[in-house]
Formats: sequence, structure tokens, C-alpha cells
Amino acid sequence: MAKILLKNVRPYGEDEVQVLIDGGVITAIGTELDVNDAEVIDAQGKVLLPGLVDMHVHLREPGREDTETIATGSDAAAKGGFTAVFTMANTSPVIDQPFLADAVWEKGQAYGKCDVYPVGAITQGLQGEQLSEIGLMSRGHVRMFSDDGKCVNNPQVMRRAVEYAKAYDVLLAQHAEDHRMTADSVAHEGEVAARLGLGGWPRVAEESVVARDVIMTRDYGGRLHICHASTEGTVELLRWAKSQGIAVSAEVTPHHLLLTDEKLETYDGVFRVNPPLRESRDTVALRDALLDGTVDVVATDHAPHGSEDKCVEFEHAKPGMLGLETSLAIIAKVFVESGLADWRFVAKVMSERPAEILRLADQGRPIAEGEPANLVLVDPGAAWTVHGDELRSKASNTPYEGTEFSTSVALTLLRGEVTYRATPSDTTTSTK
Repeated sequence: MAKILLKNVRPYGEDEVQVLIDGGVITAIGTELDVNDAEVIDAQGKVLLPGLVDMHVHLREPGREDTETIATGSDAAAKGGFTAVFTMANTSPVIDQPFLADAVWEKGQAYGKCDVYPVGAITQGLQGEQLSEIGLMSRGHVRMFSDDGKCVNNPQVMRRAVEYAKAYDVLLAQHAEDHRMTADSVAHEGEVAARLGLGGWPRVAEESVVARDVIMTRDYGGRLHICHASTEGTVELLRWAKSQGIAVSAEVTPHHLLLTDEKLETYDGVFRVNPPLRESRDTVALRDALLDGTVDVVATDHAPHGSEDKCVEFEHAKPGMLGLETSLAIIAKVFVESGLADWRFVAKVMSERPAEILRLADQGRPIAEGEPANLVLVDPGAAWTVHGDELRSKASNTPYEGTEFSTSVALTLLRGEVTYRATPSDTTTSTK
């Protein structure tokens, strides 16, 4: 492994130091390190954070390699500053057997740009009827189980899943959506959907499942995680659950923190997502909840789709947006640039807390001597404009086409190895 000296770097956006990396580990931090045989990288005051961890991505392999692969998804992750991602089970075939989960892990390790953890399905084939091999998959690299894309609507099946997850000490991640209430729904149930003539998706479809599952977790134990929380009511339920000592965590996506259903005015299928973009009151509630810890982490729900699935009538567009390469820039814009939070907050919600929830021993660690060199160097003064066809992802369905952000990733390190290094064409130094 190469020895690297990061000069003039600011851990967590604080005082400038030098950081020496050797053998995949941070070996020294100081102001005047004497190293002759290391590659020297002058950070020029850039911010150093622990490598980011994404609890929720869709890398589409196996089955839809035309939209994303483990390799292209890993490249996108590295460019976004991520050193570990968890890829959901709704592939073809569904990841509901140990050998399929093992194949995903091994492919990610062979490529080496990012640790790609497989998420196991809660039920066989995502059908919501029979539990998958939770025990067998938990013996490998599966730390979380989810039928994401579908909700485990049957309460008795979910109860059994909670009991099994408790027995094997794994995390259950629920896609909270009562499908009986969302048939033909494509947009948030509100004024915009009514005016545009789009089928409305009520808040209660999410909130009723959240309420049921936190109570079930209270009564039967285990650990529950709520995927892509999107409503003010879900925040209130999570706040109550945590006040009762229930072991529940939750994620929010960057797009639910930044975008609202006003984007649907164009009928552009790129803005169709599950759960749908909500109203500004929901966005504000989610921002506040992330700040006070009611919502634990940011997760992208990175969902690549081909143009044939997005460049269609809004009602027929498949739900999902790209997120890996824009996530950090959005969180910096919403929280750091606005003055609501600092870089330690970013590290907490995008690295430390996800790693803690998923019990990763070598991710989300402090920037300190003896810790793994899973790191991201962030340039808060480098403007860049999003163009879907220039992203590392195989797909281009970003909702931020043509949007300029002020923060970019300069360098990503996985166990001391460079997995992404920005080039002059990636960013433009800002004069702001």
C-alpha cells in the first residue's frame, strides 16, 4: 500500500494539520510531520471527513446491468465520497439466498472502489408471504434485511420477521407504504397533484405502517429502521417511539430534504420517486428532525433507470432518482452553507451514525491515529454543475440536471488507497 501524506488538511473543517497514511491506517497527525517516502497531497485547506456510508442504494446487479452495475455504482459512490454502501435486494433474481448475497459482496471486493454490502430480502421474492433465509444470510455479510421497493404489509409476516431479526441480531429496514392506499398513486396527495390531475399518495400510507412497526418492535424486540422517511407525521411518530426507548432508526434522502412536489409542474418523469416528493412543511420537519437526531442518517436511495423508463408519461415513469454523486453537495448546501450545522454534523449523519447502526467496525471511525484510512477530502469552494451524462453512474436520471452546487469531492480513500481523485474538468474553483 502506498504511503500518503495529506498536507494542509482540515479534519471536520477545523484546524489545519498534516495526516500520514500508511498500510491503510492513519499513523500520525500533526503540524510538522517529517516524511520523505510518501506521496504528498497538498489539500490547500480542504475539509477531511470519514468516508461516507450509504445505507440505501440500488445497484441493479444482478438483472438490470443496463442501468447500473456493482462496478459503475462503486465508481459513482467513490466520486460521491462513499467508502461503503448497502445495495437493496430488489434485483433479478431477488437477493433472498446466501449465495446471491455472497456474489454481490465478492464482486464489490474484487472491484475494490467501495465496500458493497448486500441487503437481504425479508421475504422470498419480495412477495411478502414467506420469510427468506434470514439466519443463513446473516452468517455472511448481510447485516440488514429489507423488501425495499415493496412494504411487508402483512402484519403477521412482519411480526415473524421482527422475531427472527431479533434472534439473529440483524437490522430490519421497512419500506413504509400501505399498498392498499397507494394504488395508482404517483404524487403526494395535495394541492399540486389535484391541480395536475395526478393520483394522490397520502401521508397516512406511510405513517400507518411506521406506527404499526414501531409498536411491533416495542412488543417483540429487535432493531427497526425506517427507509426514506418523508412526512411530518412520520417524524412525530419517530420522536414518540424514541421517547419510549424503542430501538428504531430512520433515514431521510437528500431529495426529500431539498425538493418538493412543486417540481412536478413539468410532468417530467425524472421527478417521480417513491415515496413522492412532499410539501414544504414536510421538508422543514425532516430537516429539523435530522438536526435534532430524531431522524438518524442521510441515505441516498440511489435508483438508476434508463431513459426508456423515465422519458414517458409521468404516470408510467418508474420511481427513483440518482443520488450518490450529489448527496454530499446537497447536505452541505442545506446545512453547512446555510449555517444550520457544521462539518461534524455532516460526518455524523453521513458516516458515523450509519456505521454505528449497521455495526461496521472499520467505517465511520474518528479521524485519529490508529484508525482505518477510509476518508473523503471535501472542497467546499469548488463549484460544479450537474449533468446526468457526465456522472459516473451508468444511468443519467438525476433530478438536478443543470443545477450548480458549491461543494465537491476532491479525493476518496478506501483503506488508504485512492478510489477517486478529482480532475480540473470535474469542478470549477469558485470565487464566491
